[in-house]
Formats: sequence, structure tokens, C-alpha cells
Amino acid sequence: MRSLIVATGLTFAILSPAWAEAARTPVVLVPHRAVYDLSLLRSGGTKGVEAAKGRIAMEFAGDACDGYTLNYRQVTVLDGGDSGSRTLDTQTTTFESGDGLSMRFKSSSTTQGLVRDGVDGDAQLRPDGSLDVRFKQPRNETFAAAGQPTFPTEHMRRLIEMARKGETTYSVRVYDGSDDGKKIYETLSLIGRKIEPGAGGNLEGPVHQEVLAKTPRWPVTISYYEEGSADREPVYKISLELYENGIARALKIDYGDFALKGDLKSLEVPAVTSTCQR
Repeated sequence: MRSLIVATGLTFAILSPAWAEAARTPVVLVPHRAVYDLSLLRSGGTKGVEAAKGRIAMEFAGDACDGYTLNYRQVTVLDGGDSGSRTLDTQTTTFESGDGLSMRFKSSSTTQGLVRDGVDGDAQLRPDGSLDVRFKQPRNETFAAAGQPTFPTEHMRRLIEMARKGETTYSVRVYDGSDDGKKIYETLSLIGRKIEPGAGGNLEGPVHQEVLAKTPRWPVTISYYEEGSADREPVYKISLELYENGIARALKIDYGDFALKGDLKSLEVPAVTSTCQR
């Protein structure tokens, strides 16, 4: 089978005044800096991961008028028992235009301090929905694909939009420039029931800030499938509670053979000065 076929099963919301208001009000993603501590959630399979620890540090900035920037770093230490430990360090910097039609990206990854791969390029969605990518690193070359893929920040914005409308699934092709920059993922997102502001017990200290205490959130699980693969198992899955302003808590990253959880340890939300009205 050349493509993933999924049943969307969309839940159509009743056209109430509240639903109509949510549809009219644009999603506003707030700039923030967040740190998540990683630990082993589950182990199994053939890779023999017995323990894990690490950290995700990310800084998100910008708005729909000037575009969005993301600086992301994930350091993970995996202990394989007899095979010893190994440290994986991934760093990514991206810029996405506010209209979701272009993206610049640069990423690198190391294992045990040795450079494993890196990519630097520019991606553009053409008027016909096709993707055009031009690389600067590791070599000057191009990559193209059809089918209207979506960039990551635009994907998140649409997910929040769907959640606000009461829909429970969302399927879209996503291009994030990861790995060698020549992969498009087919994604399926499952959106849970809305969690009202402040609801839930044992919430981390950082989420008690006013910017989140008055903001609803939704449990979301996103499965990523390699495009065109006959394997119906996802390459990986990400679960999180996604706030209406784009901040996330309760991370879980499932790589199949093992899974990590990410606890939100710190959160900084700068005062918003943007007057963007898009």
C-alpha cells in the first residue's frame, strides 16, 4: 500500500454562538521559553533501553504578521545496560512565515559528541500546493513534493483551531525538515475533550501562571507515519496537553521500542507587545 488510509471520523460541532465565536477568533500563539525534564516512561522491543534521562529546551517567538521562530534542543542519555550509555544531542532552528507558506530550517545532531548529520535549507509552498526545498547543507541540491504539506507551526495552529471547533481527529501531511530534509510525514492527530481552565490535579508549578490558569487545553496525540511506507506503525508518536495559546505540558514521546515523558520544569512568557491583527 503506497499511502496511509485512515478513517477521519470527524465530530461535527453544533453551530452554537460559542462555536461560531471560536471559529471567528484567530488562534494566537504566545512567545515562550520552556524546559522539560525527560525520563523513561516505557521500555521494550529490541533496542534494550533500560534507563533514560535528558532535557528539552525550547524558545518560541514571533507572531502571525512577522512570522515565527523556534530554537529547540533535546539532549537524551540512553542506558542500554550491557551496551552502555549513549548521548544524543539534537538542535533545530526554524523560521516560518505567518501565512504558513515558507520555512527556513537548520538542524544538527550528534551521538557521543560526534556529528551524525545536519541539514540547512529553505522550503516554499507554491500556489499549486507543491513543496519546493533548496538545501545549503550538507550540499547544494533540491527536493520537491506534491500534495500540499504543512509546516510544523501551521500544523499546531490548525490543531488548536480544530480542537476549538470540537473536532476529534485531524489528518495532514507535515514537512519539518528533519533527518535529511527529504521526508514528508503523514500525520493523524487524536484530539480529546476540552479541559477547562485550571482543571486537573497535580499540575506543575509553571502552569499556575495567569497566562495558563485562564486558558483551556486539550489532550492531543499525534502519530507520524513515513509517507508511502507499507508499515502501518507510526515512526513515532507525541502526546501532550496543548493549551489554546500553543504552550504544552505532559509530554510523551513514543519511539516504539521505548517512550519518554517530559515534565514541564520552567516556563517564561514574555509580556506581549505585538499589535498584529492578522
